[in-house]
Amino acid sequence: MTSTQQLVSTGWPPVTADEAEHHIVYRRDDEFAAWPFYCGLWVTGDGSVVAGFKRVPTDYGDIDHYNLVAKPGEMVVIRSRDGGRTWDDDSVVPVHDMSITSEGELPGGASDDWASLPPLDFTSRDTLVMGGGIPRLMTSDGARAWVRASSDGGRTWRPHRLLPNWDFPGISMPGSSMYSVRDDGVMLFGVHAWAPGGQNPLPVVYASEDGSDFRYLGDIVPESPRSPYWPGGRFASAKHIYPRIVVLPDGRALASVRYERDPRGLFWIEIHESLDGGRTWHWLSRVNDWGAPGDLVPLQDGRVLCIYGYRLAPRRGIRYRVSEDQGRTWGREVILRDDGATWDLGYPRAVEVEPGVVLTHYWMNLAEPGAGPEGGVRHIACTRFRP
Repeated sequence: MTSTQQLVSTGWPPVTADEAEHHIVYRRDDEFAAWPFYCGLWVTGDGSVVAGFKRVPTDYGDIDHYNLVAKPGEMVVIRSRDGGRTWDDDSVVPVHDMSITSEGELPGGASDDWASLPPLDFTSRDTLVMGGGIPRLMTSDGARAWVRASSDGGRTWRPHRLLPNWDFPGISMPGSSMYSVRDDGVMLFGVHAWAPGGQNPLPVVYASEDGSDFRYLGDIVPESPRSPYWPGGRFASAKHIYPRIVVLPDGRALASVRYERDPRGLFWIEIHESLDGGRTWHWLSRVNDWGAPGDLVPLQDGRVLCIYGYRLAPRRGIRYRVSEDQGRTWGREVILRDDGATWDLGYPRAVEVEPGVVLTHYWMNLAEPGAGPEGGVRHIACTRFRP
């Protein structure tokens, strides 16, 4: 089943959030800062917030998204000690050099198996996991997924470890969630599996008990044969990318997946559900008309929040919806901000920083003085709000 089987109200126009407190996380006039979705956002044991993002040096002489994507940059984390209101520039820690394209280029010249390190406790709020892919996150044959983990709240990070492919021709890992740990301490990871000639990456699940092994657990969606209706290309259509898994208090797991026709705005979020700890999955719901990828937050009051970037003119920015029935249906669309200058924004992550208060960080560009039609400096912003 891949269609909604109960009536969903579509007569609600979006509303603007009553209270939305915006702040700057990181901005440099000579850098393109973006893509928090696959870098991470965590609340650590001491109450700090650690936010990940990618930064790429640029002079903004040619503000072209795809030229900037091709440039080497790095994935970093930054820390806030007041729930996201201010951010400490001196706390920035580099985690991954995006110019690395092979195992031999990793620091130390090879993947580390962490055999000499203690087991990871995924139930600890100080255990953070970041991942990606080499030579790139979005590539096919020969891709390898890397992970790095911190057990001190993001201050230091273990060496790079390459995940086993388990006979997939290629894999990459678009991040992890602090909400993806089962009651038995096993952490679930959404992974892209790649194959030459495949229509799209196949979203699959890897699982780890303590970081000593990362094992393939199952597929989130069925394999999709190639189709002339999904031809690919620069502004490629893709049926399912960026799987994000969370585990709800009753044990069920939800995975958001991005489906797209055009990455400049024609994409949406679909939710898949597992009732057996991530082993098997079925389609559950579609969140919205447009906007993706979607980050999921199981709120302490039992609701589930899904937040996403919205790239269609004229109200480009960040939006969310809330489910009161564990992801089966979704409430009214709420606009956190709609002041984006161009489609080049979004990819939010979110966490509940205190009961009833959510923090999200994302990349943004504004119609600044002198910026021109391509928008201003791409920077990382955040918003505190009560859903």
